[in-house]
Amino acid sequence: MGIAQPFYMLTSPIGVVQRLLAAATDEAVVQELVAPTATYVSLCISNPHLKKVMPYAGVHESEGPDAVYKTFKRVNAVWANEAFTIDKIFGSGNDVAVFGRFTYRARTTGKAYESLFSIHAEVKDGKIVYMQFMEDTLGTAATFVRQSRTTYEVEPGKPFDVIIG
Repeated sequence: MGIAQPFYMLTSPIGVVQRLLAAATDEAVVQELVAPTATYVSLCISNPHLKKVMPYAGVHESEGPDAVYKTFKRVNAVWANEAFTIDKIFGSGNDVAVFGRFTYRARTTGKAYESLFSIHAEVKDGKIVYMQFMEDTLGTAATFVRQSRTTYEVEPGKPFDVIIG
């Protein structure tokens, strides 16, 4: 059993973000902690290719708690969360930054991937009004790949193939 935190710690911007991350698939908690008009940015601004694999990717302008809840619920449906660790969390005023790592295992392929993640959240009056979640989408999306061969050319004239699967 954990040590009870003083009420002010639970309602501070850092406390609000910690509470959300501890229960992001609990709809009642998400409704309590995310403002009705909050903006949630998941993984990118706009990437049609990524959106095919991760339909929640992109900017959810003023969609509030529904965007956050549906994203985490969907993530939980397609991946088994084997580990989620916050390495650092700190804040200044209303802004909170979170850095950590997680390991997800795709429920369809059984492939696992450990990714770093970062979050920027803005909290006003005890509610998250903005949240941006970033991760290694190339690695996490690859957990769904059965077999793929892709040619990359990072440096001019030096293409190379990557085979996933």
